[in-house]
Amino acid sequence: MRGIRTHGDHRSAETEQQQLHDELTPGDPLALRPSGRKERLRARISSTSLDGLLAAGVPPESSRLLAIRARALVELPRRQALARDWEHLLRVARGRGKPGQVRRVRAARITAAGPVIGELTERLGAPLPVGARGVAMATVLLTDATGPVYNQVSRQTLTTALQAAIIELDPAQPVFT
Repeated sequence: MRGIRTHGDHRSAETEQQQLHDELTPGDPLALRPSGRKERLRARISSTSLDGLLAAGVPPESSRLLAIRARALVELPRRQALARDWEHLLRVARGRGKPGQVRRVRAARITAAGPVIGELTERLGAPLPVGARGVAMATVLLTDATGPVYNQVSRQTLTTALQAAIIELDPAQPVFT
């Protein structure tokens, strides 16, 4: 049987490496290869839909573009920028935005979720590995006009949605499914 060692199996490390190399051929979807410029551009252009898929729980390894987008989402500078965006949203909701800034957010809802937003920004900014799903969930919440940040009649409560993202950002959670 492949992948299971029996008592009498004494393969060398070199033999195992060769078998792994033979199994992960360039045509294999599990083969590790760097992403190209075109693929990264396609993932960036499709970021809204890819983020929605990741937030919904589609595994990043299910497609090349999802994997590329997931890798970009979990980079610390990107997560720190997202944390700053959430902090800015909270300032705007509290009426501390720039003068003349249009406020189309549900200020009372956002202000009430302030402590949970603080926990979210801490998790996003921490230099620890996190799952792409949690980052995608935080991104979708911030950018989706039909969600609880902007929509008065959203079926989802902001606090509940934020807590779900925080759970996915827990460093104790597995990064890969």
